[in-house]
Amino acid sequence: LPMAFRDVNARRHIGLQQLSSLALAGRTFLGPMKSCKFIVDESTNQSTLICSVVRLMESLDLTSAAGQLLNETIQAQNKEFKTGMSTLLFLVGAWSNAVLECLQQNVPISPIVSVMSEGLNSCCERVQCLQISIHDVNKELCSSSVRPNAFNSKPCQSGRDGLLSPQIFLSFQKDISAPEVIPINSCSHQEDDCNFNKRLVSSLAGSGSVAFLVKPVGDKSTSVISGSGGIASSCNKQKLTHSRYFSTLGKRHFSSQQGNFEGFLSGQSADPCECYGLRHLAMALSHGNESSVKLLQSIVAYQQERAEHSGSSQFNIAEIVTCCLLGLPESYSCVSPGFVTLVSPEQAAVTKYLEDKPLQILLMDGDLTEQYRHLGFNRPCNVRTILEHPRLQEGRAGDSWLSSMLDILLSFEVNLVLVKGSVCENLMARCIANRILVIGSVTRDVLCAFGEVTSAQPVTYLTQLNASCVGSGAQVELWKACDGHAMDLGELVPVRIKARGIPLLTAVLTTTVASKMQLIEDQFWTLVYRLHHALNDEKVFLGGGAVELLCLSHTQMLAEQPFQAANENAVKEFHNPWLAASELEYKSVVLQALASGWKQYLSVVMCNTAKAASELEAYTSLDHHLKKAADSGSPSTYILKEFRRGDLLRDGSSPFADHGVYDNVTAKTEAWRRALDLVLLVLQTDAEIITGPKRNQLLNSPVSSEFMFL
Repeated sequence: LPMAFRDVNARRHIGLQQLSSLALAGRTFLGPMKSCKFIVDESTNQSTLICSVVRLMESLDLTSAAGQLLNETIQAQNKEFKTGMSTLLFLVGAWSNAVLECLQQNVPISPIVSVMSEGLNSCCERVQCLQISIHDVNKELCSSSVRPNAFNSKPCQSGRDGLLSPQIFLSFQKDISAPEVIPINSCSHQEDDCNFNKRLVSSLAGSGSVAFLVKPVGDKSTSVISGSGGIASSCNKQKLTHSRYFSTLGKRHFSSQQGNFEGFLSGQSADPCECYGLRHLAMALSHGNESSVKLLQSIVAYQQERAEHSGSSQFNIAEIVTCCLLGLPESYSCVSPGFVTLVSPEQAAVTKYLEDKPLQILLMDGDLTEQYRHLGFNRPCNVRTILEHPRLQEGRAGDSWLSSMLDILLSFEVNLVLVKGSVCENLMARCIANRILVIGSVTRDVLCAFGEVTSAQPVTYLTQLNASCVGSGAQVELWKACDGHAMDLGELVPVRIKARGIPLLTAVLTTTVASKMQLIEDQFWTLVYRLHHALNDEKVFLGGGAVELLCLSHTQMLAEQPFQAANENAVKEFHNPWLAASELEYKSVVLQALASGWKQYLSVVMCNTAKAASELEAYTSLDHHLKKAADSGSPSTYILKEFRRGDLLRDGSSPFADHGVYDNVTAKTEAWRRALDLVLLVLQTDAEIITGPKRNQLLNSPVSSEFMFL
């Protein structure tokens, strides 16, 4: 071997070892049955329960170069997809160990990089056969035994807010001749919201059981209602056309404070196998997160109904926000139309005063402070300000600014101000004294939503305010629990801001365990983005380890191919032009190392889900599946068959065991590529540190240019 490679193998690759060590911390986050971790803040002795790689990275010591690269890679994955970080972190560790093993066997760096890159590209092409369109997923799930009411709970059993809670999904009755309407909510508070729920579920009190049927994206047909007879025979496509209970069905119009929508109960038939649509897809992507599924189903139901009558998108992630309430049981979690946020007790007193009053609303696109300047602002050059008494002058200038800002708000009779950034505390106090509600740290999506329905135009500075910028029609109220009383959770009080026709929905997340709050919010957003990306891709992967098992089978098959350097057909799988023929002898070793990463991934998933008691048992099960897949002649067909039978690496004790499990396509493959790119980048960096850049010819390779994104 060249002297450079001997030097590399004789000295330690610290970067790869650091990646492997850091990846071990997230081992328990892999798979649907995750084991949470407690992160303790030494300065405050407060603990936080986490089950997310992103939160883990925030708590680890990442002062090393490899740690910084790992953090940047995970942050890039999180920023783009909000899912796949656990897979990325684990494969980084697994493939780092695989590369170290190759180096111990004196494999040069060049074939490690080229063969691993080509091997992963080949896997990505091979697993395309396990992609399934969301249209086919709906049909597949419709034919299964699981129905949307599988996760329903008893009506108002937990005293929820009653706003779009999961009880809106009614069970189909077994006997249509003896219909029964399941009550939505027995709560008496917030009459407009209770009416909204009743309108959303049924407008025919006592006329029979109905269900809201969400259609898949792109389906322009009208929703259908049916009794159990229609659903029981849904796969035979028999449709109910005559019933004395549905004789009065037609297009109805409803009105509430949420806007005017045409009734979704139309009486026209749609394809029964398309009926459950996004609700079933969300369930299949949840990976066992039952509580988030219920909330997302409620959001889907609301947005689906609104889309039918306004032409908007059926699932718009920009119309969803969250509000975390500490001190209430988790069963109080619900979805509320409008914007729910937490305010101070003083602001809550102003909210109480402004209840049931039409408000003049102002939107601020920036900070509401004296020192704030918009991005790109340039201060005048060659100007110096000289003060005789700096402290006195600063105090007078501050008072002058506060007075002028308050005068502007009062002159335009503004009652409500939503600010994107921070708010000056002194100005906040003066506004409270004048019964003006100011709320800071509001997202841009919320500002846009209120701007559309109130005609308010965002301004950067209050000095820009004019009559055309002020909107009208907004309302505020204290958020109420099912007992009809406003919730006082200590230092902060939840309030709700709404307006007629606003599309905004707030997922109110509750828990009594402070350390669990962040975990619940992370899990909810993960599921929301999984559904979002599935709809964007218009396809999903078979889940439950099916894709990784095919990658493992395919990689091992490539590694077992006989080496024939003179035969061009032998190198068709690896058509990289800069791969020297003399280096093909390392192909089998490197591919086996790549396959070991897939095998470790699957074994840990099986152990975490209690499918296997140990890694040895997991390896035995995997070898059994691999042998049967190879003997079948078509591994993909075997895996698809086992997946549909439910015998493929899935946890039988999970409530989702009998239901299809699916993964995102783009997010998963990008996690694979980012993991391998990071490992090869650190490998290259380590080699340069050990041997020097002149002796490492890897810099001229096409792969090195792909790493520049980091």
